[in-house]
Order: sequence, then structure tokens, then C-alpha cells
Amino acid sequence: MNTKFWDSKRVLITGNTGFKGSWLTLLLQSLGAEVIGFSLPPPTEPSLFELSRADHGIVMVYGDIRNRSVVQETMDRYRPQIVMHLAAQSLVRASYENPVETYDINLMGTVHILDAMRNTPGIKAAVMVTSDKCYENQEQDRPYREEDPMGGYDPYSSSKGCDELIISAYRRSYFSNNNTALASVRAGNVVGGGDWAKDRLVVDAMQAFMHGKPLVLRNPDAVRPWQHVLDPLYGYLMLAEKMWEHGASYASAWNFGPGRESSQSVSQLANMLCRFWGNGACWVSDKVPSDQHEANLLLLDARKAEMNLDWYPQMDAATSLAWTVEWYRAYSKGADMREFTLQQLSDFAALSRFYPNHEPPKNKKYGFYPDHP
Repeated sequence: MNTKFWDSKRVLITGNTGFKGSWLTLLLQSLGAEVIGFSLPPPTEPSLFELSRADHGIVMVYGDIRNRSVVQETMDRYRPQIVMHLAAQSLVRASYENPVETYDINLMGTVHILDAMRNTPGIKAAVMVTSDKCYENQEQDRPYREEDPMGGYDPYSSSKGCDELIISAYRRSYFSNNNTALASVRAGNVVGGGDWAKDRLVVDAMQAFMHGKPLVLRNPDAVRPWQHVLDPLYGYLMLAEKMWEHGASYASAWNFGPGRESSQSVSQLANMLCRFWGNGACWVSDKVPSDQHEANLLLLDARKAEMNLDWYPQMDAATSLAWTVEWYRAYSKGADMREFTLQQLSDFAALSRFYPNHEPPKNKKYGFYPDHP
């Protein structure tokens, strides 16, 4: 990644008060970008956005992507050069409880962002974040490729499949012959410090361990692609750079998933979390029958990003969890979480091969297939 590229670029981030959006806000700030945040207030208490004081040094607009006029007014006023769309209702179980709200936010919110973009000159690249759950999941031991069919069993997953269709339609209808390159991106289950959302494995584990309680697992056999939040975020930025430079040739759908070794079961991750936290941390299974469907197997194929962007995940599952546990441990001890979070950003940059003149790892296979170069 060309770190100098981001200096003074005007970047609009929707959903920047959420977990992933807060990390992206801090990352872009560290690269010298002029960040415009558009979001509702932080969705949780506590929140990474507030703990890391991520509003420092940015323009912050508190608004709802369901409000079309406010979205357009924000675009008109600040004229971003790059848009990173992360705002969403992102929880599967919450989508069962509030399906109409989920579809309203995830579908019409995306439409409002896209429509405002087509009416705003000067936007050269836009990255629309959806989900690995956008695929029609057959629960086969084969990672999903970008061209696989969209689908989704539950309201959240299907809303993300619909998002992909909406983005594709806008790309072909409105952005194919202008100067805006539009891409969608799909990542695995991201982990990292500062997530406080309900019904997420790491969040549940950290809250249980901090209170001296066992972690309760609903679905210990489920397999997911786990990755540290900074891995896909760097991929999104690398893609935005390529679209800025090369336009439509990079305007498509992209997977940013971890290596095969990071696709592990919930129980395997729980074992690592217990070991890293120590102090007698443990987990118990509570597989209560439920009429709410949860996928048991979901894998991503990220070879397109590897071969065309030279993007590779920098952390395996164990390293990702170790960093995450250290963040929450620091929080539990009353550390300055802005300082700690920025230090993790700096540490990631130091180990990352995204920086110029950093040689790629030697004798290491990435991806899912033995024939992968």
C-alpha cells in the first residue's frame, strides 16, 4: 500500500462510529486523510469510537443513511473524493427480531448512498462493505468465489446478498461510463479490540472473562473464517488506491478472507481465547434448540485479491486473538485506549508487507488450493 497516497484525501466513511468503522477512522487519520464521518451515535456502551476518541481531528456528521436528503446534503457539502460505506445493521440475531429495520437500513440505506454518489461530482472511488454471508451458502467444504450466487437464509444475510445486487446494478447503470469506480467487498468474521456488539464470540468471551464467568457457546461446531479487523481494512484501502489509479478495471466484487488455517470452529477459537486470557478462563456448551438458522460452515476464497492487489492476510487466527485479548486486558486495567489502539495500528504497520520495499514472505502458501502460485 502506498501510504503517501492517502495524505490529504477527502474520505467519507459511513458507519464510522461502529467497531470496524472506528478502526478505519483511526487508520485513515494515521495516514493523513481528511476524514468525514457520517453515522448514528456509537451503537454500544462502551464503544471503541469513544474509548479511542476517534472523533478527534475529523469532521463528524451524525445522521441516518435512511434519510436520503441528509445523505445528499452531506455529500454536497463535503464533496468526498473517496467513499467507504460501512453503515449497516450487522447482527444476524437482531435481523430475526427486526427484519423490516434490517432491510430498511441495509438495502435502502445503500441505495441512498449510491444515489447521492451519482449526484456528487468528484468521487473517484467507492468501496461498499457487505459481508461473507451474502453468498447462497450450501455449507460445502469449498470456499466461495466472487462469482458465486448471492443468497442468504436469514434476513441479515439475504439483505447483504441483495446489497450486492443493488451495487452491481448501480455500477452497470450509472457508474460504468463516468469517473467513479465502484466496488463491493466481503470479509470473514473480523475480531479485534473494541467490539462490544451483542452475540459475538469474542465480545461474549471478553465480557465473561472480565467478570470471572465461563463463556457460553451456542454453536461450538460452527466453522468461520476468522481474521483481525486490520487485515481486511488494509485490503479495502489497497483496492481504493487501485480504483483511483485504474478506474473500472478494479470496479467489481472482492473477497478479503483469511488463509485456510484461520477457518476454525467456534470451540477451537474459544480454547485459544481461554488460554490467552488465563486466570482459569473456560467455556461451556449450551446448544439450546432454536428455530433461528445459523450456518455451520462458511469459507471465502481470496485469491482474486491476492493475485490482483498483492494483498495477503498478515495474521493467522491465533495472532489475531492474541492481539484482541491484549486490547481487552489493557481496557480492564484502565489503560488509555486511544494510545493503546494507535500502538496496535503502528505495530500492524510494522509487520505488514503492504509497505514499500517490504519483501513478501518466503516459502509460504496462501489461499485454499495447492496449485495457487
